Amino acid sequence: MTESVVLLDPTSERSGVMRARHAPPVSLEGLTVGLLDISKGRGDRFLDRLEALFGQRGITVERFAKPTFAKKAPDDLAATIAERCDIVVEALAD
Repeated sequence: MTESVVLLDPTSERSGVMRARHAPPVSLEGLTVGLLDISKGRGDRFLDRLEALFGQRGITVERFAKPTFAKKAPDDLAATIAERCDIVVEALAD
C-alpha cells in the first residue's frame, strides 16, 4: 500500500502559485543585501551578525523589520525591499 503525503502551504493562498526559482548570484559584489527581521525573538541577533560579516566584505546591507511575525509583510514594505535590494535574508529565529 502506498502512503500519501500532504504538504501544507503556510501562506494560506487559496490557489497554488507557481514561481520560477531565481538562480543565485555568482557573487554579492555590487549587490545590495536586504536583511528582514520578522520580529521574532533573537532574530535581530542573527541579522546583526550577518550585517557585520557582510560589512567586513564590503557588501551593502539594508535592514528592514516586519511589524509582527504573525502576519505577512505589509505590501508597502515588500515593495520597498524589492525596489532597494537584489537579494534578501529573512531571520526566522526564536
